[in-house]
Amino acid sequence: MKTGFTRATAPLALFMLAASLSACGGGGSGSDSDDVTVWMYPVIADPKANAAYWDGIEKAFEKSAPGTELTVEQQPWDNRDQKIATAFGGGKGPDVVLLTPDQIPQFSAGGAITPVDAALKNSTDKFLPATLAAMKQDGKIYGAPIYQTVTTTVYNKKLLASAGIATPPGTWDEIKAAAPKLKQKGVAILDYSASPEASLNLNFYPLLWQAGGTVFDESGKKAAFNSAAGVEALTFLTDLWKAGSVPKSAMTNTNLLADHALGKQEAAMGFSVVLADAELAAKTWGADNVVVGAPLKGPAKEIAFGIPGALSVNAKSKNVDGARKFLEFMTQPEQIQSLGKASGYFSPRTDVSVPNTSPYAKQYQAALAAVSPGEPNPAARQLMGLLAPEIQAALTGKKSPKEALDDAAKAADDLLARQR
Repeated sequence: MKTGFTRATAPLALFMLAASLSACGGGGSGSDSDDVTVWMYPVIADPKANAAYWDGIEKAFEKSAPGTELTVEQQPWDNRDQKIATAFGGGKGPDVVLLTPDQIPQFSAGGAITPVDAALKNSTDKFLPATLAAMKQDGKIYGAPIYQTVTTTVYNKKLLASAGIATPPGTWDEIKAAAPKLKQKGVAILDYSASPEASLNLNFYPLLWQAGGTVFDESGKKAAFNSAAGVEALTFLTDLWKAGSVPKSAMTNTNLLADHALGKQEAAMGFSVVLADAELAAKTWGADNVVVGAPLKGPAKEIAFGIPGALSVNAKSKNVDGARKFLEFMTQPEQIQSLGKASGYFSPRTDVSVPNTSPYAKQYQAALAAVSPGEPNPAARQLMGLLAPEIQAALTGKKSPKEALDDAAKAADDLLARQR
């Protein structure tokens, strides 16, 4: 077997997931132009199953493309961006690499990856519109989606019932109405992740989008989150915080269920919960207490976060044709379905359904209709580092929601101006 695996865990890192590669190793673009090297990540949680799956893919692809040798090198999620940037910057790295939407602008802008429209020419109309849009820059496609993640609302039925709430709150107004009833029972209504390490794609940004706001303006060169919609979103959150309806532990919560308020049954609902955490809740709360609902609906729209994982091609690959053939192979229905079944993630294609035995699979599948991949921008992650502390300042009352967002927007605009 050619596949080299480094054991790693990434509970929600796929949304995000998100973060970055550290030591450069292995995976040059290859001196033999008939070779294709792929940098893959542990999208299948079980290491043995992960190894077995990609070993099978190597054999199946080589059979479909005689004379081409495929090597899938498993990389850790940690320090992912750093490793890719170092490899690409040195003119090395793999022929193909798994990327998420927030990485596409960074590497396409620098010319490190090449458009892959040709690999998808027969299937572009088969992908979820939001999924394919997340892979585009300047009208060109830079990533071929091979799986799709999605989040939605999860409720603790027992906690809701204890407060006399029969119908899980699915809108902001319903949350506001239910919050005092739960507070009387000593329970927070909404868990939240306010830690600076938590991705804003899984906490504040969905609220912003639900209010009708955006992170960036249409040009992508200025911040827009301090709009009236942004202030409304942050005020919704801070009002719940002040009322004791968001747990104080939110300050250190990092988008996880276990060991945090939702998992410990100290909060009645979460609004950015992955399927694996819904299943974990069923084990800890009891299956009868878990209710999976539609994405949360705000004043403007119903929306939740979810991202595709996509294969991109190194612009300096010595076997671009072979790399594109691999993308064509991995985006076929058979491979989309097999990877989804092995990983537990969903299909990025509208014409492919992934078998899933989870009792909550149908609800998560339905949530894909309202999924957003975020707002990809080369400065997206740096901007999060500027905004997250300001959200904390608003929650703790050090600043008003408007002051916090305006201060973050000023710093964000300075950052964006330096990148032009």
